[in-house]
Amino acid sequence: MKVTIIPVTPFQQNCSLLSCEETGKAAVIDPGGDLDLILRRLEESNAVLEKIFVTHGHVDHAAGVAELSRRMAVPVEGPHHDDQYWIDALGEHGREYGFEWAEPFTPDRWLVQGDKVQFGNVIMDVHHCPGHTPGHVVYYHQAMKLAFVGDVLFCGSIGRTDFPGGDYETLIRSITQKLWPLGNDVQFVSGHGPVSSFGLERQTNPYVSDRELAKSGGWGLH
Repeated sequence: MKVTIIPVTPFQQNCSLLSCEETGKAAVIDPGGDLDLILRRLEESNAVLEKIFVTHGHVDHAAGVAELSRRMAVPVEGPHHDDQYWIDALGEHGREYGFEWAEPFTPDRWLVQGDKVQFGNVIMDVHHCPGHTPGHVVYYHQAMKLAFVGDVLFCGSIGRTDFPGGDYETLIRSITQKLWPLGNDVQFVSGHGPVSSFGLERQTNPYVSDRELAKSGGWGLH
């Protein structure tokens, strides 16, 4: 699988273009905007878009989903159904934040913990990781040890929990119970900023390092 990270929108959200090198099929994760740029990168990859995957319903991640699905006639998978209220409000939030292209959509498939998604010959595991939003999901490619974590975790930080439906303790549990068990050698693409690894974050992240969690009694690890 080839991965191309495409920062989009004024929020510089990391949209990911994934290409199956065996079949020439592709998927896009979180096309929040700048669809012409995404489609240029798709054309340069010589791959054919097969699916759109969504981590969560925030406008910078999901504003362009409906238009891209319509233009390319491809299905949408994700997030978890608990983010429906965010998706339903995309038009309102788009006007608020200057995403004039934002519009609600209905995924062709809502995802739950333990699901798998596929494009071409590429299969990824789905982990439901609430906390930033209730319906946030993470996509994990086992062979590459690569996770696409949206706004759950960042290099040196974690997702905000002050939006409606956010919850700090739930987010910490998602990170420590769903992500850390995948292994310290797993690299991850977050919704914003550089790529990192779970091992590095366990050593250095001021919110979820092993040292910081130990100070709080390690409650997030149970």
